[in-house]
Amino acid sequence: MEYTVQKLGKLAGISTRTLRYYDEIGILKPARINSSGYRIYGQEEVDLLQQILFFRELGFPLDKIGEIVTAPSFDSARALRSHYAQLLDRRKQLDVLITNVEHTIAAAEGRTTMTNQQKFEGFKQQLVNDNEKQYGEEIRQKFGDDAMDQSNRKLMGMTQEQYDEVTRLEGEVKAALAEAFKDGDPASESAQKAADLHKQWLSYHSSQYSKEAHAGIAQMYVDDERFKAYYDAEKPGTAEFLRDAVLIYTGMKP
Repeated sequence: MEYTVQKLGKLAGISTRTLRYYDEIGILKPARINSSGYRIYGQEEVDLLQQILFFRELGFPLDKIGEIVTAPSFDSARALRSHYAQLLDRRKQLDVLITNVEHTIAAAEGRTTMTNQQKFEGFKQQLVNDNEKQYGEEIRQKFGDDAMDQSNRKLMGMTQEQYDEVTRLEGEVKAALAEAFKDGDPASESAQKAADLHKQWLSYHSSQYSKEAHAGIAQMYVDDERFKAYYDAEKPGTAEFLRDAVLIYTGMKP
């Protein structure tokens, strides 16, 4: 079956303007343009639009969606399995938050008691889910499923004090790194302080620290565009600077 812009927009619940924009940016081209100049979409385009809307619902920006769905290696069946897993995670997260609210209401009404750790379980689960969505695949490929699963378990088991500490450390790492970057010397005292703070931060995510893993993670910050964008957001080159500082800190620099 074929669809015009109007019919496909109505079918998918999106505006015709959105479909035209997807055509303009190249993530969803029509199958053909008919003799009257109308965009015509076939089954392949319908299926691709479903994938695009799944990615959009899961929070992916359009530029990233475009990279994924236009890549020669794009596998629609694999993408659907990934969507399914992420949606299950989202449902699990909502279930946890709903239960958390129910318990909080019951505690406020004096019908039950609630520990401080229980009050924040839903939010920690969200952090785990966000980390999985953004970085899980790369970390699992590079360091294995056990490393990522262990990190998730450790995060979920944190007390509120530990959670606050790891959040504080993350801010300190970024601040120390920004200050050290001004000097441009990864071997400087300030840069090595940033590398040490980074080690402390990592230790909250894994029960076993090794210099090799620390250096490998720092290299991943440079190799993976998402990590690199995070560290380079304020000053381009910061990811490489942190990598070099960590290599010196761990003694792994060639």
